[in-house]
Amino acid sequence: MEIWINPACSKCRSALTLLDAEGADYTVRRYLEDVPSEDEIRGVLDRLGLEPWDITRTQEADAKELGLKEWPRDAGSRGRWITALAQHPKLIQRPIITADDGTAVVGRTDEAVRDALSR
Repeated sequence: MEIWINPACSKCRSALTLLDAEGADYTVRRYLEDVPSEDEIRGVLDRLGLEPWDITRTQEADAKELGLKEWPRDAGSRGRWITALAQHPKLIQRPIITADDGTAVVGRTDEAVRDALSR
């Protein structure tokens, strides 16, 4: 199990606290420092069963500068979104937990973190 975090994020810290309380075996990836490649983002999207716009923090300043709210959300634009996430990792929703069964969840709630633990 791996968790992508931003240490400044309260939801990430809460997820780590819960994982520790449950005795989970996991590794931490500080994705703002260890930036995921486009291929890694594609892989985590496949595991999440989501599209890139589903995990994009559109309220961030970078998103506004890029005009992401106006970008098409279709198959033809998927690569453009993934490139933006790789170039601006702060736009990636967090925390993302990759579960041992090959799936992943966005762990913004205790329920989502527990769901990842049960997989």
